[in-house]
Amino acid sequence: MLEMRKVTRRFGGNVAVKNVELDIPNGQMVGVIGRSGAGKSTLLRMINRLIDPSEGVIKFSGVEVSALRGAKLRAWQRDCAMIFQQFNLVPRLDVLTNVLLGRLNHRSTALNLMGIFSDAERASAIAALERLGIAQAALQRAGTLSGGQQQRVAIARALMQQPKVILADEPIASLDPMNAKIVMDSLADINRREGITVVTNLHTLDTARNYCERVVGMAAGEVVFDGPAEDLTTEAVRMIYGAVSDGSDISEEITSTSIDTRRPKVKASTASLEPALAGF
Repeated sequence: MLEMRKVTRRFGGNVAVKNVELDIPNGQMVGVIGRSGAGKSTLLRMINRLIDPSEGVIKFSGVEVSALRGAKLRAWQRDCAMIFQQFNLVPRLDVLTNVLLGRLNHRSTALNLMGIFSDAERASAIAALERLGIAQAALQRAGTLSGGQQQRVAIARALMQQPKVILADEPIASLDPMNAKIVMDSLADINRREGITVVTNLHTLDTARNYCERVVGMAAGEVVFDGPAEDLTTEAVRMIYGAVSDGSDISEEITSTSIDTRRPKVKASTASLEPALAGF
């Protein structure tokens, strides 16, 4: 169980996340939605301990991860893999080496400094790439891949950590609809087959509905909705996203990535989201 109690983060006088209370059972796939600036990324970064909470407690399986330091903190960041919108690969290194970097916190400092990986580690990395349909690019420089391919490499690297939790911070925000679908299918498959808890930040309502059994909606740093995807009513959407300048409800088509081929009426792209919300 991942537990958050009154988790708050301040940046100077600005409160980015305020009094968040969440319990996420092991093996759940959770989508966190909301406008830009709602606190979604800050929340995930606190869970992974890239930044510390200003107040409150974060626990995993009874361990207070918000208080960890040194080797115990590194062990938590190994168990809690982070996938970023901008991939965070090393462009000049080949794909296979980028994936193998996911093993660093499992190995001795000496082996890491020498860059020596075992045959078993290399085989596991190739298997992860095969699972994500990108093994053919194993020896290609990461910087030469498309955005969708790079995100799949980042997911393979996260799998190499053998994590208990995967946090995905806007993993499809910069991808075209087809690659967005491939990435979300991959995360859902990992959640389903390995039983790994997946918490992913999303701008898009259709993606949250199609992939996440539970949705957490944030507005102005607070959780304003927490429930199953089917409970995302018009009223709930208004609480999360507010209304447009004329007072009407936000159109779900504006927040769509069009990755669900069962819903052909939705044609807007992710790129249309930010301009549409800019007036909020």
